[in-house]
Amino acid sequence: MEFSHKPIMLEETISALNIRPDGIYVDGTLGGAGHSLEIVRRLTEGGRLIGIDQDGDAIDAAAARLEPYHDRTVIVRNNYEQIESVLRSLDIRGVDGILLDLGVSSYQLDNAQRGFTYREDVPLDMRMDQRQERTAGDIVNDYSETALFHMIRDYGEDKFAKNIAKHIVAARQDHPIRTTGELTQIIKAAIPQKVRLHGGHPAKKTFQAIRIELNRELDVLKNSLETMIDLLNDEGRLCVITFHSLEDRIVKNIFRTCERPCICPPEFPVCTCGRVSKGRVITRKPILPAPGELEDNPRAKSSKLRVFERKRN
Repeated sequence: MEFSHKPIMLEETISALNIRPDGIYVDGTLGGAGHSLEIVRRLTEGGRLIGIDQDGDAIDAAAARLEPYHDRTVIVRNNYEQIESVLRSLDIRGVDGILLDLGVSSYQLDNAQRGFTYREDVPLDMRMDQRQERTAGDIVNDYSETALFHMIRDYGEDKFAKNIAKHIVAARQDHPIRTTGELTQIIKAAIPQKVRLHGGHPAKKTFQAIRIELNRELDVLKNSLETMIDLLNDEGRLCVITFHSLEDRIVKNIFRTCERPCICPPEFPVCTCGRVSKGRVITRKPILPAPGELEDNPRAKSSKLRVFERKRN
């Protein structure tokens, strides 16, 4: 299966990055290089693009797609959480723009063998980095009922989390839960039939929760955003595309803190905490996909783009 990923809000993202032809840019979620191809096309020989992805299939596809621009492109298989060490290994101290397009790619969803789908019966996998040993199956079969409940409630935001966790633990007493089809049937049994008739696929929220937990998606995001802002040159920009409220809330809050880091009580006449602003939030409200894009690509429906600009004193 070909690794193709339709870039979300491509024009809006490229515009928000405010690309300098001789600048250095990082795509921390390279995927099929949809965004990166448009970035590198705007670079001159003095410019540079560093593409990072932990998915081996993405690396292969992106390398082929970006081959015409190999003289100004570096592709690294890693997690964007390691961006600082990646740049240090390339002797780069600062960059002019960073892009994150979060979540699971269309390729990962549509390639059933990757085990992200609840629409086919395949082994439970969901690893974004297939070098990782632990799979979704390990979480489903090894986590306690309490841990499963908290995961599904917090990362899936499913109001039936307690009952789903109970059904999973009961089902695995007979034999391990090995496939997405088995897990989907267990989830369906835990949700009242009248509820299942509305609001999308009943397994969607639980599968999202397992995927986030397995790949540490929210922890990686929390651990990386401020580091990325610190790596930006003056007037450099960080653009982040999110796909659900959990991600968006993290981005919004960290951007706000980096813009206004002061923790002094409001009654203090002057700041004494010494915390200095790192820049400004460009997007007071997130940028949303245009109606035409939503018609063309339904997976863009929940996406939001937020942008932060670095200001060095």
